[in-house]
Amino acid sequence: MAVGRAMAAVTRLLAWLALLSLLPVLGAPAAQASQVREASQVAEVAQLAQATQATPKAADRVAAEIAAAELPPEARQTLALIRKGGPYAYRKDGTVFFNRERRLPAQPRGYYTEYTVRTPGAKDRGARRIVAGGDPQRSGEYWYTDDHYRSFKRIRD
Repeated sequence: MAVGRAMAAVTRLLAWLALLSLLPVLGAPAAQASQVREASQVAEVAQLAQATQATPKAADRVAAEIAAAELPPEARQTLALIRKGGPYAYRKDGTVFFNRERRLPAQPRGYYTEYTVRTPGAKDRGARRIVAGGDPQRSGEYWYTDDHYRSFKRIRD
């Protein structure tokens, strides 16, 4: 996707350059043509830079794994509760996780659900979560984040 946007930006840049090279032929003053050419190049280079800094694919962002045994004790407790269907300590536990950050593989809306991992000393829900894919009790697809969805590690048994 990023490559496609970058190619489109390069194509636009080349089209602008071709058009601008015709300005002197069409009677535009050379100084004006030069100013237009420079402004166009700056804008196109900025677009190209933005296009090439696109968000990496979800698969690239979710490369890390963590063994269930390596999770913090609170995360292991939350995982055990998810597998048995609750009860959960927080009202938001078991609600749909929309994957707005696109850190997890793309799935239909409602596929992922989120669960709070208690953070000792936190006065709110904290930043730690487990996100389950599919049927939370049976799928075996679990993701751990300790930075409030900025990164995920796939939990393996």
